[in-house]
Amino acid sequence: MASPNGTCSGSSSPFTNSGLDEDLQAEMDRKKRKRMLSNRESARRSRMRKQQHLDELTADASLLNRENGQLRTNLSLRTHHCLAMEAQNAVLRTRAWELASRLNSLNEIRQYLFLRNTGAGASDGLLDILLPNLQPMMMAPQDMFRY
Repeated sequence: MASPNGTCSGSSSPFTNSGLDEDLQAEMDRKKRKRMLSNRESARRSRMRKQQHLDELTADASLLNRENGQLRTNLSLRTHHCLAMEAQNAVLRTRAWELASRLNSLNEIRQYLFLRNTGAGASDGLLDILLPNLQPMMMAPQDMFRY
């Protein structure tokens, strides 16, 4: 017949059964402590990985911010240089137009002189007015184009 503590009567004493329960409880406590320590260690490693990842992301953000600043500076310098080149190009285009106009005028004068010397044209005093234009134009200083 079964006893109230869950063992067959006559096969073991209540003290032995109690000892098994204590051993079982001690084993369960040992496993529980081991599991708790394992969980704590796992949580610690997880926190360390998260912190390391955060540190890496912070370093990456810092590097990207520095690179962004360098790119902005570079863009600003190149924009300034581009604007200076555009201004210089405008000056050179104006100068080219002036020189083309002057060349046109000189060709007209040369044509007039040719016709006059060949006897086809008459002297009407126009040459006296145009002679000052035959003087070379003053050149602009080289550093005028530097910005």
